[in-house]
Amino acid sequence: MEKTLVILKPCTLQRGLVGEITNRFERKGLRLAGMKMVQLTDEILNEHYAHLSAKPFFQRVKDSMMACPVIVCCFEGVDAVETVRALTGVTNGRKAAPGTIRGDYSMSFQENIVHASDSHEAAETELKRFFNPQEIFDYEQATFGFLYANDEY
Repeated sequence: MEKTLVILKPCTLQRGLVGEITNRFERKGLRLAGMKMVQLTDEILNEHYAHLSAKPFFQRVKDSMMACPVIVCCFEGVDAVETVRALTGVTNGRKAAPGTIRGDYSMSFQENIVHASDSHEAAETELKRFFNPQEIFDYEQATFGFLYANDEY
């Protein structure tokens, strides 16, 4: 099973959408393998968003991500990275398709509800950045046999 990182951004907490957003992933059939609330720091955001460091909006992104705590989640499933990305929609909430998380809950490029790993490699790196190994749990979900055909996993 593939694991991926989802960060519920400060805008999600401030708008009281944590339950609704995690519910969307769970209803799809993704298994929650880890979850915790953290206050992000400048140091971890410099690492996490290093690819944006030369952009003029870099500090604004960091400030937004430090506005209040975030919820970091590890979701697991077959093709979890691709599935989560499809559920979240495109980065700009105004352009995200209705039915996606961003399409239903966001009007912003920045305040767009969630961060989701964009590749298998990114998911692996990001999960290590935000979770210790003992914070990600492996357990059998009772509904597992009803989520996949026996030859899909």
